[in-house]
Amino acid sequence: MFFPQNPCVIGILQYICHDNFFYNNLKKHTMNKAELIDAMASDAGLSKADAKRALEGFVNATTSALKKGERISLVGFGSFSKSHRAARTGRNPQTGAEIKIAAKNVVRFKAGSDLQSKVN
Repeated sequence: MFFPQNPCVIGILQYICHDNFFYNNLKKHTMNKAELIDAMASDAGLSKADAKRALEGFVNATTSALKKGERISLVGFGSFSKSHRAARTGRNPQTGAEIKIAAKNVVRFKAGSDLQSKVN
């Protein structure tokens, strides 16, 4: 079945159908933190409290390692790293005026081969 991702087509379909049922089924689902905790708990046979502590521990350890400039590599899953983005000149799309975009550090994630093959 074909589900168009073009916002114009979605708007037309919504207008024709006068029903949010079709529009809601066209949107992609994003897993939130609570759903991830539920999935981790059921998959690993843990309580939701334990799964929540495990997820928070992973996030905290990853954050502190990235702050130190370390790279986190989970074989098969992927790797997290910190990269420096230089200052640059951009444009305000409304006015066209040049603006200066400050330098900053960004987090990069590169998917591992196992994750990539399971997704495709």
